[in-house]
Amino acid sequence: MFEQEEMLIQQLFDEEKLTEKQGKILLAAIESFSEKGYASTSTSEIAKKAGVAEGTIFRHYKTKKDLLMAIVTPIMAKVIGPYIVNDFDKVLNQQYDRIEDFLRAAIDNRRNVIKKLLPVVKIMLQEIPFQPELREQFIDLIAKNLFGRVSNIIEDYQKKGQIIDIPPASVARLMITSVMGYLFSRYILFPDALWDDELETERTIQFIMNGLGKRE
Repeated sequence: MFEQEEMLIQQLFDEEKLTEKQGKILLAAIESFSEKGYASTSTSEIAKKAGVAEGTIFRHYKTKKDLLMAIVTPIMAKVIGPYIVNDFDKVLNQQYDRIEDFLRAAIDNRRNVIKKLLPVVKIMLQEIPFQPELREQFIDLIAKNLFGRVSNIIEDYQKKGQIIDIPPASVARLMITSVMGYLFSRYILFPDALWDDELETERTIQFIMNGLGKRE
């Protein structure tokens, strides 16, 4: 089991005073869902990894989806949401003369978040498209908090003449899609490929600026 995951369990569920078996089930589920995805993971696999009988899982969680939501709901509310928003403040609260410098700082910041929380980030990314409750929670806790602030920053760069004159919300969506596409490929789809992170960061910025940068 990952030490990082054990710390998450303590942080998320300490107040609820989980039994030892519940803690093992949650740890095993986080690891299995992260490695194989929710749909491809069986409760029997989780039970085996946790060292408990499969029936023990169903005594605590009626269905596999209940187990998933028991993990992702508090993680989103107590860890992912606050961490992503608060940590990104380090970037949003700084002034960068050039949009390229802002993008570079944003990519580095998001990379560090993904690396620190990779197992649970993988579960979130895998399940948000398929779990309406999780998607709504993501929008409320993260998207609404960050999207408006990023759009305001983009508007400032448009006033400086660094970005083309299209709605800031559209610019934000295009930038976020490009950055998250790179990070998703880097850490989720092709983590074992040979990556030059510094070079890929610059290529991502170049790609964004070729489409959105204002030409002289």
